[in-house]
This record gives sequence, structure tokens and C-alpha cells, in this order.
Amino acid sequence: MLDFLSELIASLADVSLDIILRLIGVIAVTVIGLKLARFCAKKFETSKANSNMDPTTRNVLSNVILWVVRVIVIVTVCAILSIPTASVIAVISSLGLALGLALQGGLSNIAGGIMIVMFRPFQVGDCITSGDNTGVITDISLFYTTMVTADKRQVIMPNGALTGSTIINFSREPIRRVDLDFSVAYDTDIDLARKTILDCAAAHGAVLQDPAAQVLMTTHGDSAIVFQLRVWCNAADFWDVKFDLTENVKRAFDSAKIEIPFPQMDVHMR
Repeated sequence: MLDFLSELIASLADVSLDIILRLIGVIAVTVIGLKLARFCAKKFETSKANSNMDPTTRNVLSNVILWVVRVIVIVTVCAILSIPTASVIAVISSLGLALGLALQGGLSNIAGGIMIVMFRPFQVGDCITSGDNTGVITDISLFYTTMVTADKRQVIMPNGALTGSTIINFSREPIRRVDLDFSVAYDTDIDLARKTILDCAAAHGAVLQDPAAQVLMTTHGDSAIVFQLRVWCNAADFWDVKFDLTENVKRAFDSAKIEIPFPQMDVHMR
């Protein structure tokens, strides 16, 4: 009886030691593996060898590396626990299929992120408009794109919806055209009005001389003649030029006694 109990205790001790060693191995691999995943992703993103890579591509590839290493850690932990690797891979594949069916929107976001990297309709630092949102792109990940608007609102847009909508990129071309409409009374000297507007454009330091500024009569309105000023400037100067010329032309009209008429209507009674 004593020999049986001794053998039982020895067996339990061996099993307990094996379990403890396995648990220690699982904890060590999990902690080191997760830290290694973050380290590899960060190292790839900040490596000097990748400094010439587009920031958008670098960020997305960094996320891919992060998740690939994490999956490797999960498979390694299962191997330590003596779970057959083939079964683990089969389970991961099944979970992936199930999650894919349940999270079709998430997969479309990943596909959208890949399309953004491949076709590059915009990149980090570009100013774009998508739907009702206009701002500067600050981050592009596998699932979402982050934008900061002019009034410092952070807009997070799903990549799937973003690639499926119309995108206006204001940063892709180096110069932009500023169009401004100015109304004058019907009895205004047309040549004087055109000259006054062109003089304001020529006096602004950010307005480009080539292409040349244009002033075109666009509308015979109900109460005014409408001239449109078209000038070109560097993309970064767009808003300064737009606001400055709007104010400067108003001041010039006042000095030249050019009337900006109020809406009016003539009523004839019989």
C-alpha cells in the first residue's frame, strides 16, 4: 500500500511539474511574443531603410507585421500546450471564416485600406474632402482613416466607405484657382470695375502672374452685373488669397465709388 501511494505521489509530482513548466513557458512566450510584435512593427515603421517609403504604405505594413507576429505567438502557445498545430490552424481558419461572414464591413474596411495603399488617392498630410468632411489626413490604418478638420475636429472614417465615395484631393496639385464673384450696379463703368478688380489681384503677393488673372462678366442678375475673378496661387495660399481679395476688392470699390447694389425689384401698378 505504501509503495502504491509513493508511486502515485511521484506521478502527481511529475505531472504538476510538467504543468508548471508549461504554464511558465506559455506566460513567457505570450509576454515576450506580444512585446516582440510591437517592437517589430515599431522598428519597421521607424527604420531608416524605410524612410523613403510612403508614410501610408509604411503604416499599413507595420500593422500587418504586428498581427502576423501575434498569430505566430498564438500558434506557439498552442504547441507548448501540446495542442496539435494542424487543429489550431483549422480552428483559426474556421474562426476567420466565421468572423469574415459576421464582420463583412470590417473586411471591406481592410480591402479599402489595401486599395488606398495600392492606388494612393491620398496620403498622410493631404487635405481632402469626402462627403461632408474636409480636413487633413493624419493617419491611415487597415480599418480606418483619421482626418482633422480646420476647427480641430477629429473625424474617423471607415476605409470601405471612404473608397466607395467621391474624394476631392486639394493637395495633389501644386497650384489652385481661386474664383470670386463680385456684383456691381448696372450703371457702373464696366472697364473701371474690371480694372479695379484686376489691380487688387496684381497687388496681392501670393497671386501668381502665370497663369494670368482674369475678370469675366458672368451674369446679368435681377439687380446687378456679376463679375468673376479667377486667379491662381500655390495650394497652401488658397484661403489667404480668397479672404484677402474678398476684403481688398470691397475696399477698392468703396474708393472708386463703385456700388455693390442690394437686391431690388421694380413694381409697376395699373
